[in-house]
Amino acid sequence: MSSLLPSAIALSLLAVAAVLATVRNQSAAADSVALRGAAHALAVTAGVQAVHFTEELATGFHEQFPALFGLPAMPLGVFVGFNLAWLGIWSVSVAWIRTGHPVPLFTAWFLAIAGCVNGIAHPLLALVAGGYFPGLFTSPFIGLAGLWLARRLSRLAV
Repeated sequence: MSSLLPSAIALSLLAVAAVLATVRNQSAAADSVALRGAAHALAVTAGVQAVHFTEELATGFHEQFPALFGLPAMPLGVFVGFNLAWLGIWSVSVAWIRTGHPVPLFTAWFLAIAGCVNGIAHPLLALVAGGYFPGLFTSPFIGLAGLWLARRLSRLAV
């Protein structure tokens, strides 16, 4: 399971950042228009993430990312299960975020931050690899969607 270590470290850092953003920007007083905007941005960004995950899956991200660290491939089932679980969580959060509850706000912030990081990381990984790296083509789209979602989420703070 050492092949999961780089991803686990990166995802843990993203989760901490999402918790901090949720706490900093949480507001029970957010208006319904802002909450609807956040829900819409979350739905679109989750859709873009689904396309990004599809590219990563089709081009072997689960093999090539750990290989950068000299590690064996991530188990395909873990990679697919993790991504599908999060896509499901974000789908449920689209409706739930309209309540202003912190759990869907955390999941939305996690996607927003992860999207921004993907938008930067995949081109850098391609530079390190000296060519195409899995997820490169869709990374600008998830990066921009993540920024848009983060802007919408920031508007929830009063």
